[in-house]
Amino acid sequence: MTKRTSAKYKIDRRMGENIWGRPKSPVNRREYGPGQHGQRRKGKMSDFGLQLRAKQKLKGYYGDLTEKQFRRIFGEAERRRGDTGELLIGLLERRLDAVVYRAKFVATIFAARQFVNHGHVLVNGKRVNIPSYRVKEGDVIEVREKSKQMAAILEAIQLPERDVPDYLEVDHNKLTATFVRTPGLTDVPYPVIMEPNLVIEYYAQN
Repeated sequence: MTKRTSAKYKIDRRMGENIWGRPKSPVNRREYGPGQHGQRRKGKMSDFGLQLRAKQKLKGYYGDLTEKQFRRIFGEAERRRGDTGELLIGLLERRLDAVVYRAKFVATIFAARQFVNHGHVLVNGKRVNIPSYRVKEGDVIEVREKSKQMAAILEAIQLPERDVPDYLEVDHNKLTATFVRTPGLTDVPYPVIMEPNLVIEYYAQN
């Protein structure tokens, strides 16, 4: 098992939820936490525990971002005018690796980060290899011509458990995606409930 795959499954076990909706998630078989005492950890969680878990779940969903990265994105959402929770989701969904994942060019968010890193993606015709690159409305994201026959892409497109959200216009024949608009929380097809309001509470107290 690769380091990335084990990280992905570790996050699911830690959260006790199948946060990407993957059929092979270990949570589908065992809903309790990891370790020998995992089955006993089902007690009532404190407010702090709920806030921390909401933050870890959202951070983990986007490829287990570092705390520094996530805190920086949160800080930017907080400085902008409007609903901080909605703005936070919008900023996370504008990451290039998130767009590549949403467009179903790859199977997982971890694969999306690697895919971008390896230079397989163009934004408006220019190669971009920074997963955290922030796309703008109207940007066209496409798979580089030399990479279009990769087996991983062809497999990802066929995945039944995910649909492309309506804030992207995707052509799987040409392997292009247009970022139509910045989504809010209700637009994003999370397989589990995300609670950015608890993330705000967490950072307000810590």
